[in-house]
Amino acid sequence: MCNLYAQTSSQDEIRAIAQVLSDHTGNLPPMPDIYPDYAAPIVRNGQNGRELVLARWGMPSPAFALKGRKVDRGMTNIRNTASPHWRRWLGVPHRCVVPFTAFSEQARQDDGSFHPVWFAANETKPLRFFAGIWTSWTSVRKLKEGEVTADLFGFLTTDANAVVAPYHPKAMPVILERQEEIETWLTAPTPVALQLQRPLQESSLQVL
Repeated sequence: MCNLYAQTSSQDEIRAIAQVLSDHTGNLPPMPDIYPDYAAPIVRNGQNGRELVLARWGMPSPAFALKGRKVDRGMTNIRNTASPHWRRWLGVPHRCVVPFTAFSEQARQDDGSFHPVWFAANETKPLRFFAGIWTSWTSVRKLKEGEVTADLFGFLTTDANAVVAPYHPKAMPVILERQEEIETWLTAPTPVALQLQRPLQESSLQVL
């Protein structure tokens, strides 16, 4: 599971590539370390067009994952899009794209410990987007915080490609490289949009 990523590109670049009409994030600083439940930027379809907003990373967990728990820390990664739990959010109103410049997977070392390995398009870490979903949800995410209503997001994963597999063989995020892929994810019928849930070609990713 990807539970750490970075977003260090400019607001102007995010707005231009994702064709954002309204920006509600204020002065958005570089975010070199985004962890679960952090507020991070997403681009979604708003009532007045495409908008850039902040949401907390971690979609509502399925009921089976909450048994015996008092809090829902959220699900950061979504793989099984056939699940009824996720299907309700796969339509256009709940799709989003998540800007990022690099993502990390925890790789097991020879001594049994885990160490983050970072991946990006190349050393310059150009802007890209994860294919994501979002919702507004009321839950207890932290005991000290109590019940809150917040906009939440997560992004899809798929099979790991040959670059990621040596470090994390089970999965990698669904990455959108081109504007037409962003448009498809944000506007196309669900069966068409889900065709984007596939590994990124190896030549488009490297270990930093």
